[in-house]
Amino acid sequence: MTITWKDYPVNGFYDELITFAGDPRPGANHLLRHLDGLTEAELQERKAAADAAILSMGITFTVYSEAEGSIDRAWPFDIIPRIITLREWQRIEAGLKQRVRALNLFIDDIYHDQKIVKDGVFPAELLADSQNFRPECVGISPPRGVWAHICGSDLVRDRDGTVYVLEDNLRVPSGVSYMLENRMVMKRVLPELFDDYAIVPVDDYPSQLYQCLASLAPEKLRPNVVVLTPGIYNSAYFEHCYLAQQMGAELVEGRDLVVGDDDCVYMRTIEGLTKVDVIYRRIDDLFLDPEAFHPDSTLGVPGLMRAWKKGNVALANAPGAGVADDKVVYTYVPDIIRYYLGEDAILPNVPSYRCVIPEECEYVLANLDKLVVKPANESGGYGMLIGPAASTEQREQFARLIRNDPRNYMAQPLLSLSTAPTLIDHLVEPRHLDLRPFILSGQDIYVTNGGLTRVALKKGSTVVNSSQGGGSKDTWIVDWEAA
Repeated sequence: MTITWKDYPVNGFYDELITFAGDPRPGANHLLRHLDGLTEAELQERKAAADAAILSMGITFTVYSEAEGSIDRAWPFDIIPRIITLREWQRIEAGLKQRVRALNLFIDDIYHDQKIVKDGVFPAELLADSQNFRPECVGISPPRGVWAHICGSDLVRDRDGTVYVLEDNLRVPSGVSYMLENRMVMKRVLPELFDDYAIVPVDDYPSQLYQCLASLAPEKLRPNVVVLTPGIYNSAYFEHCYLAQQMGAELVEGRDLVVGDDDCVYMRTIEGLTKVDVIYRRIDDLFLDPEAFHPDSTLGVPGLMRAWKKGNVALANAPGAGVADDKVVYTYVPDIIRYYLGEDAILPNVPSYRCVIPEECEYVLANLDKLVVKPANESGGYGMLIGPAASTEQREQFARLIRNDPRNYMAQPLLSLSTAPTLIDHLVEPRHLDLRPFILSGQDIYVTNGGLTRVALKKGSTVVNSSQGGGSKDTWIVDWEAA
C-alpha cells in the first residue's frame, strides 16, 4: 500500500513529522507529500536499495551475546528521515556548547582545586565514591584545559515538545560514523529530495575532528594523529576504522605503540619508529596503560600515562574525563552550569531522583512501577529497570540493589518519548526515538549538524540502542524558512 498520512496514528505522542491535528510539522510538508506519491513497489525498491547500500558499504555493528559470542550485523536503517528546523537546532546547539563548556570546567576543577566541592555545590561524598575519578590525573593540566574533547549527549523530546538532555557520554562515545553513513545512504535512495530541501550538511565532521585533535598537539605544522582501537572484537571497531580512514590517520592497536626512554610515544612502522603527537583513544581508562591501571591489560601501552603527564602526547578524551560521565553526576549539571558560567541551562535535564539522598531514595523505592532506574556507570541500555514494564520480581530485585548501593542509582519518570514515521515491513508506523549529537572541544567548540537518530523498532518500545534491537534514521536540519 502507498502511504496515506491521514491514517497515520499519532497516538497522543509528539511526532517529529506530524502534528496532533494530523498536519505536517514545519519543514516536513514536502517530504510527506513526496513519500505519499510513491507506490508501494517504489517504496520497497527504495528500502531494498538502502539495505543493499549498507551491505556493499560494509556498515555493520557488533552485538555481544553471552551464548553465541559477538555477532556482526548489518546496520538497521529506516529510509524516512527525521526533520528538525534550523531555528530549533540553533537553540539546541547553543545549549550543547554551554553544557560541554561547563563540564570541562568541572572536570578541570575536580582534578585541581575542587572549588565546587569546597563551595558546597557538588557533594564530596559523590566524588569519593566515583568509579571514574582517577587519582592519577590530579594536578594534570591537559592542553587548553579541555578533558572531554569528544562528547555525545543523548537528547529526547517529551509529549509537549520539550527537548531534554538524557545523559552525557564523555568517555568513548560511539555512533558518529553511523550518522555520516546514514546521510550517504539517504543520498543514494532518495536523491531527489536533496534538490528540494536546504539540508545542512554533516560531512565536515572528519575534518572538524582532525582539526580538534591537531589543536591539542604542541605547535607543529603536521602533528601525527592516530586512532587507538582495542581491536576487531570491539563493538565499535567499524567506527574506529572509518574515522581513521576519513581523517587520514593511522589506526593502531596498543602493540603498535611504544613509549621511549624520553617518555615520548612512538609508532612502529616498516621504516622504524615514528613519533606520535595525538592519540584519539577508543580504549577505556583502565586498559590504557598497564603501568598505571590494570597491570594485565594487553590493550594499552606501557608508560602512556607518563608520556601524557609530561605533555609529550595528547590523549582524547583525556584520562579521567569519565568523572563527569556518571548518571548521578548528570543530575548536577544544571548546578554545574550555573556555578561555572553564571547561566541557567539552555537545555533542561530530565527530572531525576538521586537514590543517594535518603528521602529521594524512599520515593524511588515506593514508585518503582512508575520510574526508570539507571545505574551510574552503565551504558548501551544495560543494567536499567523500566519500572512500568517490569515484573514484580524484577522490581524487588532492583529494590535490593538500590538499598545495597544507593550511590550507584538514580531514577527518572518514564517520558512519553516522541515518535517519527518509520517503515515497518509494508506499513508506516510511529516509533519512539532519541538523538545523539556529537560535540568537539579543542581550540573551538563544534557541534554536528544534527546527530545520530536512534529508533526503537519494536512497537511501543522506548529502548533505542542498536545492541537491543534499535535502528536509526538520517537526521535533517532543514532551513525551511529559506526554502
